[in-house]
Amino acid sequence: MKVCKFGGSSLANAEQIKKIKQIIDLDPERNYVVPSAPGKRFDDDIKVTDLLIAFHNAVTNGEDFEAICADISERFVQIRDGLNLDTDIESYLNTVKEDVRNSAGYDYTISRGEFLNGLLIADYLGYDFIDAADVIFFNSDGEYKSEKTRTVLRGRLSHSKKAVVPGFYGSMPNGKVKTFSRGGTDITGAIVARAARADLYENWTDVSGFLMADPRIVANPKQIKNISYRELRELAYMGATVLHEDSIFPVFKANIPINIKNTNKPSDEGTFIVPQVDNDDGNIITGIAGRKGFSVLAIEKTKMNAEIGFGRKVLSALENNNISFEHMPSGVDTLSIVLANSEIKGKQPQLLDDVYNLCEPDSLEVFKGLALVATVGRGMIHNIGVAARLFAALAKCGINIRMIDQGSSEINIIVGIDEADFEIAIKAIYAEFCE
Repeated sequence: MKVCKFGGSSLANAEQIKKIKQIIDLDPERNYVVPSAPGKRFDDDIKVTDLLIAFHNAVTNGEDFEAICADISERFVQIRDGLNLDTDIESYLNTVKEDVRNSAGYDYTISRGEFLNGLLIADYLGYDFIDAADVIFFNSDGEYKSEKTRTVLRGRLSHSKKAVVPGFYGSMPNGKVKTFSRGGTDITGAIVARAARADLYENWTDVSGFLMADPRIVANPKQIKNISYRELRELAYMGATVLHEDSIFPVFKANIPINIKNTNKPSDEGTFIVPQVDNDDGNIITGIAGRKGFSVLAIEKTKMNAEIGFGRKVLSALENNNISFEHMPSGVDTLSIVLANSEIKGKQPQLLDDVYNLCEPDSLEVFKGLALVATVGRGMIHNIGVAARLFAALAKCGINIRMIDQGSSEINIIVGIDEADFEIAIKAIYAEFCE
């Protein structure tokens, strides 16, 4: 049995939805469908979720919102009419409009794209419709409740052999709609797969799986055929955007493989994400990914290594300012904290004051303009000379390495470099290991 999640580009209009019906009809084991909101129909188009955000902002700011509502309605009416359905989508749209005007909340508003699209797709496929708010739960702090969700959702699915569960949202204890982070339909698909005890979670999008590097940087990078959960987690965290990084956890618990597939090229094999991969493809690395927008908090203090609790004090300063860190390389008298610029925006002066007061360092500086590049691969484990080759490739291009970090699992090496060298570094690493 398979659970199929379809992304926004796969559901942008009626023609795309007809394609997904053909895909579903080809395999009777595709029992459960998790749809996103309609995405872009063409390059300059606007995603329905972005229209809903604009609608919410207009209502909140007391601005005119009728034109935005008309655009949203037009999208769903066109889909309904293009599929020759008689669904009274206008009534649902009017209900959403009134709910938002009556302060239904941001999460409710932006989740309606999935809800409305789910209604139409369920009608078109002849599947049951299960409102995600009835089966996916968050606690009062907004944290996802996995076990309650699994129990309730499994019970509900047992009464529906074929069903559509809209992605991206669930509900709080008070009944209010709560969303996952943007792109969270991937998470919903994984949750449904776990609850349904699926044999496979198919994630349908507009690409034929993962590539070994960003094609906007590396020309025609090779495709990744098989990748482990752990490798994917590393790559997704470092910027690979095909799949939401948190969608791995529900299926990881149940050992359910994920297949990334292309709606527009359904015969392509795609990429399989599995618990464990035998390294029989001959590749030392699986993929390269990275992100810009980091800073380094550089701390120096004589005999830092002998001062009990020094690291705890630094981390306390971060915690006091609600800041998470990326990496923390250290020396005898030095400690560097790599921080995302988004984390310290507006907080840097207070953070520096707290570190000074708690740690009394000899010097304290913030260096900006750092990019992180992760080279990930199960083939790196116990493979002599990988780091030497990586650093040599960067050196040949005149790239200065400002930070090095290798995880204890030995499946990734992360380097910090100047943002200006970001694209050059990825090209150099790819050329060394993949060409």
